[in-house]
Amino acid sequence: MNNLLYKYLDINGAKMMLYHNTLMYANATTFNDPFDCHPSLIDFSKVPSEKCQIWDARVIEDLESNRYINNRNDLWICCLSKVYDSLLMWSYYNKHVGVCIGLNMLHVKKHIHAGYGMMVTTQAREVKYTDIIHKPDYYRDREDFFSYQVFTKAKAWEHEQEMRLYIFKPSPMFMALLPFQEDKNELNWKEVRSFIKIGQECFDSIYLGVNIDTTDKEKIIKLAKKVNPEIKVYQMIPDTSSFNLIATKEEEIL
Repeated sequence: MNNLLYKYLDINGAKMMLYHNTLMYANATTFNDPFDCHPSLIDFSKVPSEKCQIWDARVIEDLESNRYINNRNDLWICCLSKVYDSLLMWSYYNKHVGVCIGLNMLHVKKHIHAGYGMMVTTQAREVKYTDIIHKPDYYRDREDFFSYQVFTKAKAWEHEQEMRLYIFKPSPMFMALLPFQEDKNELNWKEVRSFIKIGQECFDSIYLGVNIDTTDKEKIIKLAKKVNPEIKVYQMIPDTSSFNLIATKEEEIL
């Protein structure tokens, strides 16, 4: 079984991850998909008549859906992928000038503990891709609606082959601002990140973008080797005969 998952990062994100030996979690409302973890994934509108003894259906619908609005606000997610060679993800996460870090999830799992938040997952779980027309009925379907909210995305994102870890209501003790946020006069608390400390053995490999700057490349390799001297370093190169990306070991290029 392949225990590796991959994190696409820009140069600054990669430097932070390698320097601090951390996994970063971001609030679900800040993602580039406006439907991510959105309560509209679930149908709250078909309120059974027996539930309307005191309040009318609209009130019941609002009460139930608000719970899932709050879930989204209190949810921090670490997004990973099964693949390191997605042309699209290299493009929109770092424009091929960043990196992709391969993580050994068996080792990562050992560093995640319950103290990081109210509810913390140690095992990455696969995102399911579907069409929103198949909304589950909140009152009649037998469904883990919280998991459905967290791990359901539109088919348009299927190429990401995403796996997720999450922290629900993370502990403030493990939260911090990113460097560029520290100068902001006003900051939405949802922009604050949560960080989990991981060990050097978690860092299995690093993939360098096709157009990575030479200076950035040297700094990233030096930093990665300092974290884990055994880390495998690959340079991504274009396969012009198939519109694919190929990972070539760095020593094979030199």
